[in-house]
Amino acid sequence: MLENTIRIELAQLDNPQHQDDLLMLLDAYAQDPMGGATPLSATTKSTLIASMQQHPQVFSLLCYVDDKPAAICNCVLGFSTFKAKPLINIHDIAVLPRYRGLGLSHKLLASVEQQAIERGCCKLTLEVLHGNEVAKASYAKFGFSGYELDPTLGRAEFWEKNL
Repeated sequence: MLENTIRIELAQLDNPQHQDDLLMLLDAYAQDPMGGATPLSATTKSTLIASMQQHPQVFSLLCYVDDKPAAICNCVLGFSTFKAKPLINIHDIAVLPRYRGLGLSHKLLASVEQQAIERGCCKLTLEVLHGNEVAKASYAKFGFSGYELDPTLGRAEFWEKNL
């Protein structure tokens, strides 16, 4: 049995192939139940790359298996006021269904961690759906955990308000 060739690249947003792969992978994730089960809007598809180019703190890692796009990790460089250092928030991480089970999410996480080290970050953050036990187990295996500042107040929660 042949081994798959796995390659992770920092997306070059001026590269048309990377643009196409990023949009395809993100749209596939958006259509997955864990991504909301709704395709990206036409507006998002037509403006995302240009918008990302306007925000240099946003970057994507693309994972290829045998030169085919297989997984994506979108990240946002942020800042920890408690540590006075940058951090990286993993905003999206997704693997196409046919490539699951190859360890791609951990390879992407390792690449993000390397980016964080190179950028002098103090931590990685991410959000995960409460019921996504597969992802939670994978993140825990990689070293992520929920956090709390005071055990009597409980774990931190991620909330949102749509505008």
